[in-house]
Amino acid sequence: MKILITGGNNAKALKLMKAFPTHFVLLADYGEVPGIVTENYAFTSLGALNRDSIAHILLNFCITEAIDCVIPLHTYEVEPLAKSAVLFSEYNIEVLAPPADSMSKYLLPATVSFQNFAVFIKGECIFASGGEIFIKQEEELNGVFGYNEPSNDLKLFTI
Repeated sequence: MKILITGGNNAKALKLMKAFPTHFVLLADYGEVPGIVTENYAFTSLGALNRDSIAHILLNFCITEAIDCVIPLHTYEVEPLAKSAVLFSEYNIEVLAPPADSMSKYLLPATVSFQNFAVFIKGECIFASGGEIFIKQEEELNGVFGYNEPSNDLKLFTI
């Protein structure tokens, strides 16, 4: 599987790579990005940032690069991608984000930091950096969520 993680110039994106050891991860960001390519991951640029057409930029990029799953880390990307998830799915690209209509309960300012993060796909935790075991959650829990203690409310892990 080929996974696109946006915000590739940020340390949070690098931490997130631990969750996908058997997949190829493409770390991408807007503007200049170091041109590093390895067997398991690569860095690439998404071009100039245009917040008005984020979903369009990322859909074109995902189609061109044969991406299977996109994980938006920039706060300004999450909602447009959640609203466009059906369009992405028509191209067999999964958007790892909660549904747009429930997004507000998962958003926090990007300045909030978390000690741990967990990756959920359709309510099932596939990775938790703190080693916790999360039981199956509601189906809408889709994406990367930060937490300090396992009993905390999960919030989107964004930059």
